[in-house]
Order: sequence, then structure tokens, then C-alpha cells
Amino acid sequence: MELNELRKNIDQIDSDIVRLLNQRYEYVQGVGKWKQSNAHEIYVPEREKSLLERLYSLNKGLLPNETLKAVYREIMSGAIALEHPVTIAFLGPANTFSNQAAVSKFGHSVKYVPKNSIAEVFEDVEKDKVSYGVVPVENSTEGAVTYTLDLFAKSDCKICAELNFTAHQQFMSNSPKDQIKVIYSHPQAIGQCRSYLHSHYPTVPVVEVRSTAEAALRAQTEDGAAAIASQMAANHYGLEILDSKIEDKTDNVTRFLVIGKQEPKQTGGDKTSLVFTVSDKVGALYESLGHFEKDKISLTMIESRPSKSNNKEYHFFVDCAGHQKDPQIQDAIASLKKSSSKVKILGSYPVSI
Repeated sequence: MELNELRKNIDQIDSDIVRLLNQRYEYVQGVGKWKQSNAHEIYVPEREKSLLERLYSLNKGLLPNETLKAVYREIMSGAIALEHPVTIAFLGPANTFSNQAAVSKFGHSVKYVPKNSIAEVFEDVEKDKVSYGVVPVENSTEGAVTYTLDLFAKSDCKICAELNFTAHQQFMSNSPKDQIKVIYSHPQAIGQCRSYLHSHYPTVPVVEVRSTAEAALRAQTEDGAAAIASQMAANHYGLEILDSKIEDKTDNVTRFLVIGKQEPKQTGGDKTSLVFTVSDKVGALYESLGHFEKDKISLTMIESRPSKSNNKEYHFFVDCAGHQKDPQIQDAIASLKKSSSKVKILGSYPVSI
């Protein structure tokens, strides 16, 4: 076909897509009214997972699943906002990787509220000031975010969902590469890009600041300044990306958790997070972990933290495969309660896809 004819067919398909999206949103509006009348949660992680899995099974064409997921992320974001206003708290400031991770989960149609600390995210969820919070819990390079774990030990917030976010560091400035006089970034970002900095800017001063967003702001306002920050920060501050994906390890993944007050239903592909406390005695941890082995339950994470109330006790945070309503998980938890001084289920939620 000629180019004009190809474009004409594309235009017709676009018209059909817009019409069908509006038709979809009419049904979404009806779902929202039903949810509000029946005091049902607006965001349903288990529905989100089943929808994406169904879409992947239907996708037999040229469209990559990641692209399909990105498209439907925004469709679902608009649907959530149409059903009821939703606010998401995250560790600020705006335009950081935490902000970018939250958007990757909830899309651009909901409202985002930056907070000064992870503790404030928990507090706003607990006091119903926001609908959900997004907090980092684990990094493939740096390990567990222990401050987040400590907050879970004393909070009533529930884990509703998880997401694995790959943070690509970008080198940005409004000055040419040969005129860079100073480089700004957060200490963690600097640490992830040491090889790049050593190879490309060995004599340029590298200055630590409170966030990658602040680094981007300084690069915007100072001549000869550059920043290591996110794509979102570059877009917001109008900076040119001089080099992309400059991190030493390109597979650096941060796991975030969505916290709220609901308990997602079983999907068949779930994860349960819990914390238990054992006394400082020989064999205590071995005995506790044996309950999971007995029921053939796979553990995907285990971290220990000292108890703040008793220096002879330790909290152990565990992620295991399965839902708290699965019989084998219930058996393991029942046995765990007999050998531990305290057991607290933090939440069961769909495994990230």
C-alpha cells in the first residue's frame, strides 16, 4: 500500500481505539459507583494482576508485552481516578526515583504526595491522609532498606502490592560535556556510577546533595553544572541527557512495596510477608525456619533486625511464596506462633509481573 493509504488505515484504527476507550470508561464509571455503594476498595491488586495476565495471553501480534503493560498502566490509572480520587504518598522530593517508581505502578492520572521521610509515608497511610504509600524495601545491590523494615514492625499498615523498579541513572546538563565543572547527585547514585565518573570526569568535583531532584535543579541553575538523576528529573527541569544508563550495574533493581489498609485476595501467584521474634537462644531461628521447610514453602527473603525493646531479641522479616489463606501457609504460621514470642503478618499480595 501507499504511505497515505497506510496512514489512513492507522487513523481509522486510532478512531476506533478512542471510541472503545470511552466505552470502556463508561463501564468503569459503573464499577466505581458499585464499589462506593458497597464500600469496596477502588484499587484492587489482584484484579490488576489477572487483567495483565489475560492481556498477555491475548497478545499474539507485534506489540511487546512491556509496551502493552505501559499502555494499560495509563488506562488503569485513568480508570482508578475516574472511579474515585486516589492519592499516593512517596519518599520525596518530587521527580526522584521513588516518584518515578510510584508512577510506574499507578500511572499519571492519580495524585502524588511527596513526604520528607518513609516514616511520614507510613503515618499518612495510617491516618487516612492518603490512599496508599509506596516505600522502598530492598535493593539488588545495597540490600534491605532496614529503616522500612523497622517501621513495619510497629505499624498497622498492610502490604497490598509490590513492584520491581530498575533505576537507570542519567547524566544531564545544559552545558556541553567539555564544559562540565561540577557534578551533583545523591550519595547512593554517585556510588552506583563510580566507574563512569572515573572514566569520563576523573578531575571534575563530585558534590553530594540530599536528592537526585536537587541535583537536577542545581544543574538547571548553574553554568557548567551536571547532575546524575532520573529521566523524570531531566524532563521536569528541561535538562539534556548527555549519557544514558551510566550505572555500573545495569540490572540494579529496587523493590518497592505498596502499603495501605486492605488485604488482597488469593490469585494463585502470591507472596506473604511477615515478621517474627525469637529469643537469643541456641537453635531458635533454626526451629522457626523449619516450619516453612516442613510445609515445603519457599522463602524469597529473610532479614534480621534487633528488637528496639529488648537487646536479647531479634525481629526476622520473611517473604514466602503463597497467600496467608493457603492451607500450607496457615499451617506454617500456626507452628511458627508456638516457637516464636511474636508473629505478625504484614500482608499477602500478588507477585509482581
